[in-house]
Amino acid sequence: MKSNHQNSHFVASGDDTPLLPADSVNAGPVPLSFWADAWRKLRRRPLFIISSFMILLITVVAVFPGLFTQTAPNRNCLLANSSGPPMPGHPLGFTFQGCDIYSRVIHGTQASLAVGVLSVLGDLVIGVTLGALAGFFGGWIDTVIARLGDIFFALPLVLGALVVTQLPFFRENKSVWTVVLVISILAWPQMARITRGAVIEVRNADFVTAARSLGVSKIGTLVRHVLPNSMAPVVVLATLDLGVFIVTEATLSFLGIGLPGSIMSWGNDISAAKDTLRTNPEVLLYPATA
Repeated sequence: MKSNHQNSHFVASGDDTPLLPADSVNAGPVPLSFWADAWRKLRRRPLFIISSFMILLITVVAVFPGLFTQTAPNRNCLLANSSGPPMPGHPLGFTFQGCDIYSRVIHGTQASLAVGVLSVLGDLVIGVTLGALAGFFGGWIDTVIARLGDIFFALPLVLGALVVTQLPFFRENKSVWTVVLVISILAWPQMARITRGAVIEVRNADFVTAARSLGVSKIGTLVRHVLPNSMAPVVVLATLDLGVFIVTEATLSFLGIGLPGSIMSWGNDISAAKDTLRTNPEVLLYPATA
């Protein structure tokens, strides 16, 4: 005998399945962003406060030199004041040409800081781009960039600049931009390696996998998710490079292959003061200290 069984769906009544209390909503503070969290930690560190104040002070001096001196650096240069001692209105004395040293140090901040900041920006553009591509994609891209970086690493920054600045184009077109270009071309490998390591550390994170699973392209994932979370060591290195590049400009200008003599900078003042080092060392001491 064959019997037909009718499928039945049983639904429990509401009395048998009472509703449980809903989870309470977390009404706590909104989580901080990456930069807000970094600022909360850094502002409690005295070294960060002191360093930031120094950078801010140098920036203000470069942008607004008139707030710190009313004496024109290249005017009122009297030979009667040649290598003269400090006097009222001229707290650091005079150069061999009778120009006010204090005014030249203040106004020389512009060119030196411009070279440092622009070189850091050029270093970031080249180094972060190549390092991010090498770390995120790997494979032959990583190999080519790594070998190219090894070539530049074998050449010290100042020595490489000595060679490059002797090329006809750079020798005949001395300016802030040519010095920035030389430094940026030679200094990017360290930035690229730091960026590569940071990107490799982040690229396998869960939020990166989630972005890829949602259909975000590789380049979009790299730009929108990986790079913003890899910037901490890059920012640290950029702040260190700022001082290094300012000193590099001063070294090149001291050797006569950096900025042209018509541009006032700390390096050019150091170069001009070397002839009077024994008789009047203060002329060299002040821009070197700056």
